[in-house]
Amino acid sequence: MGQELECRMHYQKRTLAGKAYLETDHILFRGEERLKILLKDLTSVKADAGMLHLAFPAGPAKLELGKAAEKWAAKILNPPTRADKLGVKAGLTVRIVGEFDPDFLKELASHEPAKKQADLVFFAAPNAKQLAKVPKLASGLTPAGALWVIYPKGVKDIREVEVIEAGRAAGLKDVKVCSFSATHTGLKFVIPVAAR
Repeated sequence: MGQELECRMHYQKRTLAGKAYLETDHILFRGEERLKILLKDLTSVKADAGMLHLAFPAGPAKLELGKAAEKWAAKILNPPTRADKLGVKAGLTVRIVGEFDPDFLKELASHEPAKKQADLVFFAAPNAKQLAKVPKLASGLTPAGALWVIYPKGVKDIREVEVIEAGRAAGLKDVKVCSFSATHTGLKFVIPVAAR
């Protein structure tokens, strides 16, 4: 989610100044003390009068977030899906290249498969050798389309720098990174505006 805000936290009868971070799976407070709250551990989340109230086993805690309290509560209670994070929207044409888990394929089931050019291409690259396919995949994008290269995290067979180099060599611009799953990362490439 990647939200951050200077604030005060009320925790264990103390008021601490610092910065709060809302991440995909946790809230982190850094200041005079550090506190990490896993979203899965939250038993209650409520926004009231600019205060975000968090109940969890080692809590409770309150964050003074002002107007952002409502937004943070909404994001915690309704986290974006993987499809949301990847920009999958109604009406977009999609192409799948490589092997993906059945859950991801179900998420895309309602989207029209691309016959020629695609709005979104999801390419599973298990190793650096497979990156030779990137130029051909790039040529199959609509002008405002995106190529997501999905590759394993922390393996020697393929590294982020190799994925970036392959995309740039194909004339694309890397614009976003996303945690695709516990084991894979996604890197998004688009055609530069000047080349569309």
